[in-house]
Order: sequence, then C-alpha cells, then structure tokens
Amino acid sequence: MSTTASPQREVFATRGAFIFAAIGSAVGLGNIWRFPYVTYENGGGAFLIPYLVALLTAGIPLLFFDYALGHRARGSAPLAFRMATKVAEPIGWFQTGVAFVIGIYYAAIIAWAGCYMFFSLNQAWGDDAEGFLFGEFLQLGDPGVSLQFVPGVLIPVILVWVVTLGILLLGVQNGIARFSKIFIPALIILFLILVIRALFLPGAAQGLNALFTPDFAALADPKVWIAAYGQIFFSLSIAFGIMITYASYLKRKTNLTGSGLVVAFSNSGFEILAGIGVFAALGFMASAQGTEVSEVASSGIGLAFVGFPTLISEMPGGGLFGFAFFACLVFAGLTSLISIVQVPIQALREKFGVGNKASTWLVGGTMALISILLMPTVTGLYVLDTVDAWANNIGIVGAAVVGLIVVGWFARKLPLLRDHLNAVSSFKVGWFWMIVLGGVTAVVLAYMLITQIITFATEGYEDYPPLLTGVFGWGMIALLIVIAIVLSLLKWPQKTLDETDASVADSVHEELKGDK
Repeated sequence: MSTTASPQREVFATRGAFIFAAIGSAVGLGNIWRFPYVTYENGGGAFLIPYLVALLTAGIPLLFFDYALGHRARGSAPLAFRMATKVAEPIGWFQTGVAFVIGIYYAAIIAWAGCYMFFSLNQAWGDDAEGFLFGEFLQLGDPGVSLQFVPGVLIPVILVWVVTLGILLLGVQNGIARFSKIFIPALIILFLILVIRALFLPGAAQGLNALFTPDFAALADPKVWIAAYGQIFFSLSIAFGIMITYASYLKRKTNLTGSGLVVAFSNSGFEILAGIGVFAALGFMASAQGTEVSEVASSGIGLAFVGFPTLISEMPGGGLFGFAFFACLVFAGLTSLISIVQVPIQALREKFGVGNKASTWLVGGTMALISILLMPTVTGLYVLDTVDAWANNIGIVGAAVVGLIVVGWFARKLPLLRDHLNAVSSFKVGWFWMIVLGGVTAVVLAYMLITQIITFATEGYEDYPPLLTGVFGWGMIALLIVIAIVLSLLKWPQKTLDETDASVADSVHEELKGDK
C-alpha cells in the first residue's frame, strides 16, 4: 500500500490550535441565548438528563463522524463526502451552501451586538428597549424585501465583514488559529466575570431556582427529548461542513476522538455557565420588577436585545455589565462566523484550483456583498429570521439525515470511518458508535426533519407572507439542492484528486497499522 506523503496544505500547527478553533466555532450565540431558555422550558434541572443522553448518543458521535470524514480525505465537505462514496458529493455541497447562507445573516447579528456594546454605556434605548430595537435601531418595516438601508446597521455590518475577511486572509494557522487562541480565553474570562457579578445580584437565587428546579414529569414528554437533541445538534457546529473542514487541516497523526471530547464537553460546559449567568440576571430583573421569572424569561433576539437592555437599565453598574455582555456576543459570534465562511472558501479552492487569497476574496466577498444588500435594510430582520429557520431546521438537519443514510446505510462506510478514528485516536470507538449514529441519531433527526417540514408546510412561519417564506425559505433550500447537484457534475482538477488519493492512501496505511 502506498505511503506517499500527501502534498503540503494549510494545517493547524498544534492540536491545541485546532481545539481552540473548534471550540470557537461551537461556542456561538446559541450557547448564550438559546440553551438557558430551552432548559427552563423543558423541565429545568431535569432537562440535563435528556441533554446528556443527546450529547452522548448524537452530538459526540456526529462530531466524530465529521472529524473522520474530513481528516481521512484531508478535504473540504464536498471532497470528503465524495471520497466516502461518489454519490454523496452533493451532500457535501449542500452543507457548504447552508454554511454560505448562514454566514450571510450571522454577520448582521454580530453587528447588532457590536452596536449594543456602546449603546450600553449610556443606555441609549431609554425606557423602551423593545421600541428602540425595532423602531429607532432597526427601523423595521412591513414583512417583505426592501433595499431601503439603515445606516446605523449598514456600517457595522461592513466592519464585521472587514474583520472577518482580514482574519481569513491570514490563513488557517496565522488567522483562524491565532484569533481563536486569543478570543476564546478572552471570552471565557469575560463571561466568568459576568456570571460572578450576576450571582451577587439581589434575586439571583430566584432565577437559578427557576432554571434548575427539576420537573421530572417533563421527561415523559417526547418534545423535551427532541428539544435536547435539537440543542446539542445546533450548538456543536455539526452537519454543515465546519468540523469536516477544520479536521482536514489537522496533521496526519492527531488524536481525533480525544480532541472531539474536549470540544464537546467544553461547549456543554459553556452552555451551563451561560444558563447560570443568564438566569441569575433574569432573577434580579424579576425581583426588581416584582414579578415572576417566567414573565421576563425569553430566548434569542428577544433575550439579547430586549431583555438584557432592560436588565442593564435596572442594575447597578449596568453600563459596564452591558458592554461586557455584548462584547461576549461579539467574540462568540466572530469565532463562529470565521469557521462558517471558511467552509465554502475551502470547497472552492479544491473544486476549481483557486488560490487561498483569491478564493477568500471571491467567496467571502460574495457573501459580504449579499449580506450588505439584504441585512441592513428595514426588512432585514424578516429575511434573517426566515433564512435562519429554514437553514437550521430543514438545511442542517436534512443534510445530517441524508448524510448518515447515504454514507452509513447505503455505502456502509461507518466501519471504515471507525477504523480511521481508532488508528489515530486514544479513545476508541466501536459497535456502540456505529449503532447510535446509524440508528438512534438518524431516526431522531429524521423525526425532527419530517415534523418541521409538516409544520412549515401547514402552518407557515411567524405569519410571514407566503412570498417571503417561499423565496427565502423553501426557495433557498431548493436552490441549494440544485446548485449542489450542478457542482457535483463538474469535474475535479486532477491535481486535487491526486492529492486526496495520496491522503487516503496514508490514512489506509495508518488504519492497517492500527489493526496489527
């Protein structure tokens, strides 16, 4: 068997650099504003049971699946799926397309957070945080699509893309890894300070009791378990090309499963920390307003840009607290956005033989242009909300289900990927990994996908006009499928295939050594 070394490509210099970058991708906005509310709504402390089960039977197995695909082929998502089985290449392109559209709107949320950092210092929202967000700041119009720009949002969105592309132009090690190694520790330290401050606020215990008081009866509700799988799935950056791409930058002999466990448990640890901080703060707000925590608890944009500004106005030293909180959102968002944009950049490099900087300008520039045209407008929030709903609930979940069915069931490549993981890793996987991945995980995700398709088809979404959901929801998904098929029909450069064949040959050599 050939053991020819695969040609030089960008790599993470150390395993630690990869872990920081992977944690940076996984720890994003959803950890801070989604997990706490999902936990509260689904049994409180009891929710941690299905959450842990979901982590062990879906999150970590899928993370290992992505790592094995990317590292074995040393390629982007499309190339990695192609090397598993040729018919799977469109799945890789679809995942790449999902990353493309997520990056377009994710930049806008980071821009909002950047603005609110400075709004916090003088509490620019006054006595009406909700009215300020939707009126003065976003200048929200009627649902639809408009090219009427909001200058106060347009300039920050441009700045976010300038920073993002600047980091990506520096490359994998000097850009992505170096940025993550600085900003992930900064994020954790800053967030710890916020949590400690929140814990000493009057009423903090009330908030923590609301969050962690277990409702074990909720465990009998299938929706609670689905919520747990959904939270794990959406928070680990799996099934839309990121972890495949990042794993492809690892050196040949890298402990994949050990790294995956560090990333997965770090992500979950940060989520629990966020839950403590957020609900301690909400407990204070409920106490200050003389109401129950249930009256002030919310998630997503409502929590970050309405709930927390209201809280900041009521607490001592709120300006500095708010600045630090929104700085955390910016740090968490940027490390995730960088990983998202890198997915289509790497895919373009390999498919068309484009240079590193040229592909960054071409792909990143296109994403930035679309983002700047659609997001900082009076209808940007509607477009963002619609694309987000379909990209996550249909795009990511659908790609994961089809990927597991094609690679695991039809091509029967799970034993091959298992052997690759075991050949280079300290923590070995076996029949349990293959069963939960091809069985439990696939079935749960398929149920989530079918349920969501039926819901969107029969009930619509947020009372938005059918034209809006038709174009930016169903139309976006259909377009990504068509583009994925077309790109799969185009030939790969022979040089790319030769490099990948050499890489797979090296992988096979390691796998054979591991069997001895």
